[in-house]
Amino acid sequence: MHSSQSSEFSIADAGSGAVGGISVVIPAYQAQNVLRRAIDSVLRQTLPPQEIIVVDDGSTDGTRQIVEEYGPRLRYLHQENQGASTARNTGVLAASCEWIAFLDADDEWLPERLSRQVQLLEESPELNWVTGNFYRCLCHRGHRQTPDMTSRQKQKALDFLNGKPVFDSYFTAHRYNAMGCTDTMLIRRRLLLEAGLFLPGQKRINDVDLWLRIAYRDVPIGYVFEPLAVYHLDVEGSILKSHRQREHIDGFLQRHFELAEQAGMLEKFRPCAAAMFGWWLGQRMEDGDGRQIRFLLKKYRGLFSPSSWRQLYLMSFCPRTAALYNRLQKYLKDFLEKDA
Repeated sequence: MHSSQSSEFSIADAGSGAVGGISVVIPAYQAQNVLRRAIDSVLRQTLPPQEIIVVDDGSTDGTRQIVEEYGPRLRYLHQENQGASTARNTGVLAASCEWIAFLDADDEWLPERLSRQVQLLEESPELNWVTGNFYRCLCHRGHRQTPDMTSRQKQKALDFLNGKPVFDSYFTAHRYNAMGCTDTMLIRRRLLLEAGLFLPGQKRINDVDLWLRIAYRDVPIGYVFEPLAVYHLDVEGSILKSHRQREHIDGFLQRHFELAEQAGMLEKFRPCAAAMFGWWLGQRMEDGDGRQIRFLLKKYRGLFSPSSWRQLYLMSFCPRTAALYNRLQKYLKDFLEKDA
């Protein structure tokens, strides 16, 4: 049993109020250096979950031994290495509770993550999923945590919502940067199963792929504006730093244009597609891969205004300089917002 927690704690005795039980699913691969931080953050919740499931995706390091230190407070599942999507699906299918909360092994929750979201669910019983703000952190480099939603974005969203933190759809939440991340999602298990779970084998954007498939079911989503988790950006070997080829975003966009059209939500999806594609282009600028950028820009020209498209196309010939310029612009914008 891990020494940082009291032996009196019992997941089996934990409750989650009127909402019902919560199962936490933590996929883990070669996670021995970060897993304790994630697990401890779940055990520190002011509203404990009823079940914590760690799905070991074929690790060869000390991942299993770390989980075993916690004794019966954790459920340990092992599978051959099949990727994060399949690991999460394994956890969801094995879960015994009505609600599923996700946490990646290299991230962590803040202590009131579950309690704040359960409070919102109890206030809005029509909801089947809820997410929330989170911190992005390059902690090992000494960078301070910064909320994903800035104070100005928060005010715009609050003004739009007029008091009740519930968006009519994920598409509307996306427009106000209120999408949260995998670490802040709390979703009714039935809804996950109906939407088809995570797509096995998908290397990138596998979480958003599922959130969009839930969105096509036209269901509202709740949002907690206080940060609920810490998303660590400086983890070696993370998916964020790999699988950056154009095929990943290209296949994703093609697939979801088709799914959105089938659901009659093409116009709602288009702004999301433009925002995700813009983020992807920013990453490619950092990589200095101008040829890849120009290929994608030509294919998805319709997502941008003519002036924006021309600017991005010209920037692709000096991508790293453009990336530096964009970082400076963002820093200045964040500084002015903080000072306002």
